[in-house]
Amino acid sequence: MVKKLKEINEKEIIPGFKGKFVHGEKMTLAFWNIKKGSEIPLHNHIHEQSLFVKKGIFKLEIDNEKKILKENEVIVIPSNIMHSGIAITDCELIDVFSPVREEYTNN
Repeated sequence: MVKKLKEINEKEIIPGFKGKFVHGEKMTLAFWNIKKGSEIPLHNHIHEQSLFVKKGIFKLEIDNEKKILKENEVIVIPSNIMHSGIAITDCELIDVFSPVREEYTNN
């Protein structure tokens, strides 16, 4: 089924992190709009995660190493690795998670 991104309901997962989600059998695709200064706390999960910066600057700490990610940069976060992040500017990010992020429903 083909959908337009604007037709997918947005959900604020944590303050400042608003996402639209598409789920396949073995993966979740997340389109994020993130407000400048918004933080995702240190965490880990079973999901392998690929993070792409479409717009803005995002500071990621992964396995105790700080990285500044800019537009058109991508990074893979392995399963169960501790990571956190903060939006240095307003950001648009795209994440792919595998397996599916069941908690990211569009309802």
